[in-house]
Amino acid sequence: MATLQAARARRLGLSEDSALSWGLNRAIFYAAAKRGFGRGAATPSAGGTGRPEEPDKDLYSLGNDEAYRDPNAPGLLFTIGGETQTPDSFRKQVAARFGDSENFDCAWKEATAIVEEFDEETLRSGREFYATVYKPRRDALVAKWSEEFLGHPPASPKELHRARR
Repeated sequence: MATLQAARARRLGLSEDSALSWGLNRAIFYAAAKRGFGRGAATPSAGGTGRPEEPDKDLYSLGNDEAYRDPNAPGLLFTIGGETQTPDSFRKQVAARFGDSENFDCAWKEATAIVEEFDEETLRSGREFYATVYKPRRDALVAKWSEEFLGHPPASPKELHRARR
């Protein structure tokens, strides 16, 4: 979930704009990983970038997760598939699903409070974050936020899955 990933990045010291970029980037990355990256694409390395095994000056590490940064972007923004994830793209692709900015602000505060409950070691580990923070809450948060902000629970497991992307 992009919102929890962004809250994690914010807690680990990224600016809000960079954290939103990170959250959307990780959501895109994990959705692609789940689908298998398509034919002929690189498979994820231990760091989780799907990059070839060669050093890259534009690789950014947040804990043991890595993502490509856009060296031409103002500030620290991340890129995947040739597209830069901007705060505006986060708002259009993620925050807009909450109905309005006030709803997203409430969800953001909740996500921030959730990651505040965990130590930095847990948040710096992609595996620990997934197993301890994200996975146990993902379905409940989607259901809660759908009910609270959209006025209805997810209609089906398929809609629940779609909302997770």
